[in-house]
Amino acid sequence: MKLKELQVCVMQLPDAQRATLAAELLCSLPAILVDDDDGITEARRRSRDLAENPAAGCTWEEIQRDLGR
Repeated sequence: MKLKELQVCVMQLPDAQRATLAAELLCSLPAILVDDDDGITEARRRSRDLAENPAAGCTWEEIQRDLGR
């Protein structure tokens, strides 16, 4: 069966079955980190900074207050 034929068949499944299949397919792939925009590098730097100086961060309550919630 060709990929396009398989896609047509899969799209006819009920939502729950398609979701289960999609999750199983995604879990079968190797984990790959892509850092084209240096986002992962920046997140790691911030995490390291926060671990070294927890007082530099803020609480969830502070974030909500600042957002006006």
